[in-house]
Amino acid sequence: MRVKVQKWGNSIALRIPKSFATEINLQNGSTVNLSLKDNRLIIEPIDTGEYELEELLSKVTEDNLHKEYLVDKPVGDEQW
Repeated sequence: MRVKVQKWGNSIALRIPKSFATEINLQNGSTVNLSLKDNRLIIEPIDTGEYELEELLSKVTEDNLHKEYLVDKPVGDEQW
């Protein structure tokens, strides 16, 4: 597919067709890795992954658990 590169500030921009973006789960704000290989521009999405609370909490142990420290009095709306 042919697309046109256009000026965007001091850079140039390339519009990615929706069908391409959908196929690789690329969305507005996604982070990608740009590289050059054999005089070709390669754009690869970076999977930032999603975390589940249960998975994160399963990694908490007695050895890495921090104690709760309340050293100051509540300020403003901090009172519970």
